[in-house]
Parts: sequence; C-alpha cells; structure tokens
Amino acid sequence: MSLSTLPHLAGKAHPMTVGLSRIGVFIITLAVLLAACGDRSPDTLHYTGATMGTYYSVKVPRSPREVRGSHGIDTERLGRDIKDILEEVNALMSTYREDSELSRFNVSRRTDWFPVSRELHTVVSEALRVSRLTGGAFDITVGPLINLWGFGPLMDDEGDDDGDKEGNEEPEDGPIEEEGFMSTIVPRNMPRTADLRATMTRIGYEKISTRATPPALRKDDPKVYLDLSAIAKGFAVDKVAEYLERMGLTDYLVDIGGELRGKGRNGAGKPWQVAIEKPMPDRRAIHQVIAIDDRAVATSGDYRNFFEKAGRRYSHTIDPKTGRPITHALASVTVIDPSAMRADALATAISVLGPQAGYQLAKREGIPVRLIIKTETGFTDRGTPAFDGFVVAR
Repeated sequence: MSLSTLPHLAGKAHPMTVGLSRIGVFIITLAVLLAACGDRSPDTLHYTGATMGTYYSVKVPRSPREVRGSHGIDTERLGRDIKDILEEVNALMSTYREDSELSRFNVSRRTDWFPVSRELHTVVSEALRVSRLTGGAFDITVGPLINLWGFGPLMDDEGDDDGDKEGNEEPEDGPIEEEGFMSTIVPRNMPRTADLRATMTRIGYEKISTRATPPALRKDDPKVYLDLSAIAKGFAVDKVAEYLERMGLTDYLVDIGGELRGKGRNGAGKPWQVAIEKPMPDRRAIHQVIAIDDRAVATSGDYRNFFEKAGRRYSHTIDPKTGRPITHALASVTVIDPSAMRADALATAISVLGPQAGYQLAKREGIPVRLIIKTETGFTDRGTPAFDGFVVAR
C-alpha cells in the first residue's frame, strides 16, 4: 500500500519522555507513527486541533439520512464538546500546568489521602494495574527521572519551577511544550551518578495508593511525583470515544498524537485501517496495515526520539528500574486493546522490557502485540498470535 492511500499519518511521541513515555515508566516520545487509511468521503465529519502538546483528529462518517438533514448531527456542538473533553483531561493531568489537579498533588507534601477527581483516580488506578502486570516496567512515579534527564517540565527536587517562566518557554536546549505533555529537548548535562541514586529513592509505583470512595490518592513519600504522559492521552481517546457513543455515533476514529481508537466503518463503508510505520529516522514508509473495529492501537518507539552526547546515543525511554535510558534493540512496539488507555501504557511497558521479556509478557497475557527489532543489517519483526488476525497488508 502506498503512502498516497494514507491521508492521515499520525505520529506519536510517546512520552515517559513526556512523563513516562507511555506513561509508564519512562519518558517516551512515541516514536512510531500510525496512520488511518482511507477516509476521504465528503460526508465524513472531521474535527482537528491541538491538545496535550500534540494534535487530535476525530472522524465521524455520517449516514445518508444524516447527510440529507432529516436526522442531522449538531456538528458545531460535537466539535465544542470534543474540545471541552480534551481540555478537561489536560487540566486534570498535565504536569506542565501548575494549576492542574495532578500538579497540585505532586507539589503537596501530604502523606494522607488527597481528594481527586474520579477521572484522575481512574487513570492512576489503571497505571498501577499495568505496573503490577509488568513488574514495574511501567511506573508513573518516574517523573523525577524524566526531569533529571531534562525531558520533563523542569522541576527541581522540591517540586518548584527550576527557572523563570519565560526561560522555560524557549530553553537553550530547544523548545518545550508547557501546556501539554510533550518535551523533546536535549539535556545540557548528563545526570551525575549521585543525583541519579538520590532520585531513584523517590521512584516506585508501590509508593502510591488509591481509594475509590470518595476518590483519593496517597503517597508514602512526600516527594513522590507522578507523570501520566504515557497513559493520559490514551485515556483522553477513550473519553472522546465514549462521548461519541453516548451521542449515538457508532462509526468513528479518534486519534490523539498517534493513540487511536476506531469503531464501525469509515465513510466508504469499510473497516478502519491503520498503517504501522517502519522505524526509519529519516523518512516514512509503511511496515504493515491492520484493520480495527472497537479496538484501540498504540505504538511506542525511540527511533526518532533520542539524542546524542559525546558520540553516544541515548533513548528518550527511561527504564524506571535503572533510572537510565533503555539500551536494547527493540525499535517499536504496537499494541491493540479495547482500551486506548491500557494500550498506551502497555506499549510503553513493553518498550522498557525489551524484545524478549516484552514478547513473553504479551504472549502469556494474550495481548495483540507487534515488535520491530533492530538487527545488524536492518530490522526484523515479531508478533504475538493474537496480533495476526488484525493484519490486512504487509
């Protein structure tokens, strides 16, 4: 399939680079790009904009009756509501906004129950479930490591801004996104061993507890700092999808920075198709095409998100167990799951685990996963049995 048939290429900068790249455990800048294949129908509603330091795209095909106007959609309201949902998630979970609910929890030195919204409780609870499933490869307490390596919102050990506001907008290292989740700067200095060891004492998902009624979070260490960048975008995708279904819309494709969830058919009456990109740093090429219905897709990788210092390459994906960038040969991970939030977190976790441990986890749990692995001569790929049924073109 040629790129000309792919009008929508979505690039994901998964974070834990952002605050745990796929929120998990590190800083990941989603390096793998996804593309929704083929919906150029003029009868498809298409909403786009900026959110969380990246873009969003929502496609909703309209039925013939709706196009004729006998049962029309309030298109303006739909667009406003989508924007409001995304703004609410950003206001709750961004570490780049001092007034966000997550930032207030992070700067608090309380170790008793801290009341939070049901939305924040939901995301943190799911993050902890994925942390336990992956043996800590996904860890939302990795925020201090992200900041130490220079990929976060530049917070010091006390949780205060480490520079003036204007300086944070355009630091010497490069641009940083304050309002959302994304950061791709190169640190001026490599972390000192002593600082790395001190920071590691604050890392560990076991330091966080949740309470459902009333919703609240609690940290064992007052300096624990959470970063949800590797899971919050997936949650936002799910929230928009759930809203569309409440509105009676059962055909849609939601994409936030490469985190996708699709259901039903596109404007041509065909299943939504997504292109998985080959991990090539200098150009775009399709590795595989999958079809999804009532499923989410998340891809994580580091082949475009890395920096070099003194001749050595450093991934933007941080292993929360070592506090350092990953060094294995896994170039990208694509996960399919009913939940975009869970797919987001799992993609980050498997990126941290690497090609062997990550594959074994996915196979054992029956998770549809495709791994692209670097070799001396190029790349090879490996998919779990559960993934193969989604593939429509190679």
